[in-house]
Formats: sequence, structure tokens, C-alpha cells
Amino acid sequence: CRVRVDNMVHRDEILKPIWHAFAALDVDQTGKVSKSQLKVLSQNLCTVLKIPHKTSDLDEHFKDDDEGPVSTQGYMPYLNSFILDKVKGNFDFMELNRMCWTLCSRKHGNFNLLISDNDAFRVWCIFNFLSEDHYPLVIVVEEIEYFLRKLIEGTGTDWNDSRFIDYKGRLSTKKNCLNAWELIELVGMGYFTKGMERQTISMGINEVFQELILNVLKQGYMTKKGHKRKNWTERWFELRPDRLSYYESEDLIEQKGYILLDRHCSVEALADKDGKKNLFIVKASEKSLEISASDKKKRQEWIQAVQDCINRLRHGLSAPHREARQQRKELRIRLQAEQSQMEGRMRDLQLANEAKQNQLEAMRKNLEEAAARAAMEEQRRIRTQADLQNRYRMDLEREKMVRMQMEEQVAQKSSELEQYLQRLQELEDMYRRLEEALEEERQSRQDEEAVRKLQARLLEEEASKRAELEQIHRQQQHAISQTQMEKEQLEKQRLEQERTLQAAMLQLESLERQRQGALEQYEARIISGLYSIEVTKKLEQATNRTRSWKDKVAHHEGLIRLIQPGSKGPQKITNWGTAAITETELNVREKSWQESKNKPGNAL
Repeated sequence: CRVRVDNMVHRDEILKPIWHAFAALDVDQTGKVSKSQLKVLSQNLCTVLKIPHKTSDLDEHFKDDDEGPVSTQGYMPYLNSFILDKVKGNFDFMELNRMCWTLCSRKHGNFNLLISDNDAFRVWCIFNFLSEDHYPLVIVVEEIEYFLRKLIEGTGTDWNDSRFIDYKGRLSTKKNCLNAWELIELVGMGYFTKGMERQTISMGINEVFQELILNVLKQGYMTKKGHKRKNWTERWFELRPDRLSYYESEDLIEQKGYILLDRHCSVEALADKDGKKNLFIVKASEKSLEISASDKKKRQEWIQAVQDCINRLRHGLSAPHREARQQRKELRIRLQAEQSQMEGRMRDLQLANEAKQNQLEAMRKNLEEAAARAAMEEQRRIRTQADLQNRYRMDLEREKMVRMQMEEQVAQKSSELEQYLQRLQELEDMYRRLEEALEEERQSRQDEEAVRKLQARLLEEEASKRAELEQIHRQQQHAISQTQMEKEQLEKQRLEQERTLQAAMLQLESLERQRQGALEQYEARIISGLYSIEVTKKLEQATNRTRSWKDKVAHHEGLIRLIQPGSKGPQKITNWGTAAITETELNVREKSWQESKNKPGNAL
């Protein structure tokens, strides 16, 4: 925990210069210092911190150890118990810094720098203030930028972002941090103050030192009204978080007075009087100060600065630069934690992405295998369809030959029946109509066969497409369930699959419409068959009038059988009409069809 010393200095701020002194005594860089050197260091620390010191305390603390050197871990308990715990707060912190600087500058001195030893000491103090709270002490790149911005602002020049970005890239080789001597070398070599005079650089360093180390929030010349003589005298004013002091001049040799600030103080502007302008008054419990600034802007700046100190005292806040330093540290800690969490999430996402990539690769292989199987099935279907087409073509050719034979028989019988032309005029008219009906029936049969093949092909394609769609759908469901956490990365693939599915559904709907059209054509053909039945009935009526002719041709088979009267029992109805085929012929054809159906090559 942090222990305040002199209401402004924390214990860790006291430890930092002491650590530099201990490191300076470690000449061999082994991390250990002899007891005799630690006795001298402890005596000097007690003298500077104004606490009583006994040399025997060190020997008593390390009485169980050997005569060898002591490390920082071993010296720290003694330092806390016998020195820092006894600090009362009435010491000069700058004297402590100066003593520790004297020890460590001897080891790290001899720099050929553009700044004086006093300016190097000030940079060293600033480093201790801005460094991290762990050892060895280093200053991170954010605090380096903060210090350099303050320094450049103190010299009255503009900040060069590109130059610092270039330096920041080179600093990454040092793990984005510097030790005290590297920071002093950076300032002393003039990398960011190139072209400036040494006095200008010294003024900038002193201004940053005054603000960060001496807690000087504002300073400058103003005119003050006396308490006794009531005369107006120019003084050098310095504003700190808890007091407003004024000196004879800016060299700070002779302090003329001060006023302590507390939560009950106030500051306000005054009207012009006694020939003085830009007046304001600082009121405290013991006394008040009437002050005249050089212009209205300066008066407003001083009023705002004093009021800010009073407000901070009322709320128990520290100096602005200390609070800003703490906020920057908390921000770095928070950013480092967020960065660690982000890196962990990135690793998890990377592992999950690799797993998803493996799953997608397996899915791709499965799809390729399914496509290969589908191609083989399609080839098998095409071969089966070709076989069916050849078989249907041979059947049509046989039927055509039978028809030609029947036509020859009809022609022969017609020559024998020339003597009956007059009596059979109506019969011949009916015969011609029957011929037309038979031609239509033949065409209907061909259409029916074409429709049947089309239906078979459509049904097979529909079944194949439906199976493919169901397979794709199951794969999509499986992929969606596995890749839900990576939905954004696979959204494009899912949309492409949905478009493929929609196209397949559109194709399926098109096939369904074609099947409906084929069914409608088939129904139309059925209606045409009903018309053939009506024609057959008329032919039967004509047969009753030509019984003598029927007796001569009754032994023939073919088209003329269509017009003979049927038996009184049940009759077979086919596409050629009622009683167009005998029971024996039907059994023969049925047996032939059954045999062709049971052949292994005709499974489809």
C-alpha cells in the first residue's frame, strides 16, 4: 500500500531513488551489496530523512546471515522497518534525490550531452516520477511521449508526431521502454530538440521539473498590495496544490510570504481601484492577498488555477499531474487486460476456425462422393431408358407389319365383295370412318406411349431431384447446427446453397407442370377412346343388316371383327374398343409381357 510522506510524497517515490543508490553500489552487477556499504547508505538516508539511526540495527537484523553481501530483497525489510516506518514527513525530498543522484551519477556519468549535469538530475527525477512501480525501474513509451510533449511545449515549439512515430518504431527493439540513463541520453542527444539552444532546452526541462517534481502548478510575476503600507510591489508568485507563495524575484532566493490554501479559501475578481487593473483577491482564514495581473487573460488563468486547487482540497484530490499519472497507469493496466482477453479470444476463434475448416473440407469430400454416385446413377438411368426406347421401337415396328398384313387382307376381301357394293354402301361408309378412327387410335397409342415414357422419365427425374434436395437439405441442417457460432463467415455459402435449392425447386415445379400436362393429354386420349366405342356400336348395327356377308368373313381376324356382335357375357374392353381382342389373344399377350418384364435387364 502507499503511505503518504509530507502529504505529497508516497513511499514508493522514496524507494525509487534509494533503489538507484543501491544499484550504484552494486558495482559487479550481482544484485548484492556489502554490509559496510549498506551501513553508509543507511546512515546517509537517516540523516536526510531526519530520523535517528543506530548502526547496530543493521547488524542485529542480519545477525543470522553470513558476512557476505546483501541483496535488494534482503535489504528491503530492514529499510521498511528501521527507516521508512520512522519517517515523520519533515524532510526535504529533493535533498534525498540529490544524495541518491550523487551516488549513481558517478557510475553512469561521463555523458557527452547537450544538457548540464543539473538538467540531467532533473530528467532523472522526472524519470523516477513517471516510471513504473516495479523493479528494475523503466519508463514505458506512453510516459516517454507524455514527458517529451511537456518538454517540447515548455520550449515553445510544435510537437512532431512523425518524428516520435519513427522513434517509437526503433524503440520496439527495447521492448517499448527505457531506463533512467537511456532517457537522459535521449534528451541530452537532442533527437527531439534538434536546432534548439541549450538554454532553451534547459528552460523546458526546468518547467517540466517544476510542475511534476516540485508541484508548481503556475508561476509568474504579478503586483501585490502590501498588508501594512498598502503599497503595490511586483513579486514572483508560485502556486502549489496547498499554498500560494511569493518571492523577491524568480531566482527564489528570498521568500517574502505565502498563504496556505484549504477547503475554506476562496478567490474572486475585484473591480479596478487605486489605478490598478485586472485585480483579484485570494481569501484565507489567516489573511488575504490582493493581486493585480498584467492583463485580463492572466487574471482569469490565475483565478482558475487557484480555484482548481481549492476544489481539489475540498474533494481530497491530489495534484493534477499525479492524478493524470494514476489515470494513465490504470488505463494501461486496463488495456493490457483487454489485450490479453482479446488475444485469448483470437486464439479460441482461430482454433474454432480451424475446426470449422476441417468440417467444411469433410463436407466437401462427402458432396463430391455424392455427386460421383449421382453421376453413376444418372448413367445407369440413361442406359435403361435407351433399352426401353429400343424395345418400344421394335414393338411399334411389329405392330406396323401386322397392320400392313391386315390392310392386305382387307383389300383382298374388298375385291371379293365388289358384287355387294350397292348393298354395302353404308357399310363401306362406316368402314371408311372406322379406318379413320383406327388411324386416330394408332396415333393415340403412339401419343400414349410417348406420354408414358415422358411420365416415367419425369417421375425418375423427380425422385432423383427430390432425393438430392433432401440430401442437400440434411447437409445444410447439419452444417448450420455445427457452424452457428461462425454464422457470419459461412453466410455467403448458405445463401449460395439456398439459391441452388430454389433453382432445384423451380425445376421440380416445372417437372410437375409437365407431368400434369401429360396427364391432361392422356385424359384427352381416353375421351377419344370413348368416341371409338360409339363408332363400334354403329358398326354393330350395320353388321345386323349384313349377316350374309358376315358369315363369309367370320373366320378372319383383324379390323372386321370390330363390327361383329359380341357374346352376351362380359366382354374385354381395350384401347381398340369392346371385344377387339379374344380371350386367348389377351392371355398370350399378357404372358409375353410378363416374361419380358421378369428379364434381369428390364428391372426399370
